[in-house]
Amino acid sequence: MLSLVPTPIGNIADISLRALEVFTSAEVMLCEDTRVTKKLFHFLKERYNLVLNDPKFISLHSHNEADFVASLTPDFFNASVVYVSDAGMPGISDPGQLLVRYCIDNALPYDILPGANALLSAFVASGFVQTKMLFLGFLPHKGNDRSSALQEALFNGYTTVLYEAPTRLEKLLCEIAVAAPERAVFLAKEITKKYQRFYHGKAGDLVSQMEKEIRGEWVVVIEASQGRATSLSEQDILALDIPKKAASKLIAKITGENPKECYTRLLNS
Repeated sequence: MLSLVPTPIGNIADISLRALEVFTSAEVMLCEDTRVTKKLFHFLKERYNLVLNDPKFISLHSHNEADFVASLTPDFFNASVVYVSDAGMPGISDPGQLLVRYCIDNALPYDILPGANALLSAFVASGFVQTKMLFLGFLPHKGNDRSSALQEALFNGYTTVLYEAPTRLEKLLCEIAVAAPERAVFLAKEITKKYQRFYHGKAGDLVSQMEKEIRGEWVVVIEASQGRATSLSEQDILALDIPKKAASKLIAKITGENPKECYTRLLNS
């Protein structure tokens, strides 16, 4: 049987009793990073007297996940198999979904334990009352792909949650300040950890509040825009000050048109 188990995103006390129970009976531990998981188990042994069943540790991360799952046979899950990512809920910006899909396709039993999750913690902490939420993970780093993704994040009609690296947080805030200067933004730093911090405000104002050297892990929550993405017309998108390639991707998302054909049409119009 497969069990996906969330691990603490900062505070080790957030581990659940069910998680500890699953760990004690695990025969195979699939880990995003075996070193991180072994370190976690060391802390759990000291604090909660965790006793393991001498499981086999196997590395399963984003670079080998597809090949690993493709090599599986159903009898692999005759043992008690547990998957954990480095922190938080497996399958949320981390591997895990391919394992679940494999179990579904092969009629194998599996279980998903609830637990710590930065996405949901930040969404609730934001205080934004629009409870319909869109999670986009990490935006592309640069180019038209980033421009298009940022427009989607800002103008989709939902409270939108992003993950961002500290090295790109200031850049993201500056981009939001230009594209949607009046939009409210919530930042959560180091959720559940000693230096957890919450910041509310407009993106332009938040830039000046940040430390000169932004460290730690960040979740960015953007207040919902007025209206839904489907209410945007092609004319609305073309009126935005964005490259035609980015505009064509947005138009294709709401019309179903092929993005390349849409881009060609815009170039010839």
